[in-house]
Amino acid sequence: MNDTRLQSPAAARNRQPILEVLEQVLPERARVLEVASGSGEHAVHLAGARPGWTWQPSDPHPRALASIAAWREAAGLTNLREPLRLDVTGNWPAEPFDALVAINLLHISAWAVTETLMAGAGASLVSGGVLYLYGPFRREGRHTSPTNAAFDADLRTRDPRWGIRDLEAVTAEAERCGLGLERVVAMPANNLSVVFHRSCQ
Repeated sequence: MNDTRLQSPAAARNRQPILEVLEQVLPERARVLEVASGSGEHAVHLAGARPGWTWQPSDPHPRALASIAAWREAAGLTNLREPLRLDVTGNWPAEPFDALVAINLLHISAWAVTETLMAGAGASLVSGGVLYLYGPFRREGRHTSPTNAAFDADLRTRDPRWGIRDLEAVTAEAERCGLGLERVVAMPANNLSVVFHRSCQ
């Protein structure tokens, strides 16, 4: 039987630092929707570390969904749900969530994905809920490192709609959807953790 589990070296490197930030900003018990879960390695690691988090992985791509399902089956975690086929720009789950997590998504997608992600978070998160973003960002119109500048150029060569986003533009879009910036945390390999809270209503 073929093993459909995908493996990402980046996920192996950053999953523990991501967990450490999430442990600071999420309550002990939380319903979490992860969009663009990719291989599923983050979902397994994060759900495995915090049994009180009910983790809903999702992705639009069949190969990723198969990988997530395989990792889930191998891990046997009761708090890790079956993967959901979800395109950020399509229909979102009707249920509310305490947190929404997007790891390495914004720079490998069109700006419209950022817009719909913010709108979806504004609609799906409970009052006070958390939107957590991880990835590279520009700050005040500048790259934070030469390697990020080179990475951005490569991304735009692959798809002109892609590219490292300005944190200020992402924050402004979040604010339009009722999400306030809470903290920015420097992470390994010139990435950032960016945490927003949905305004209490």
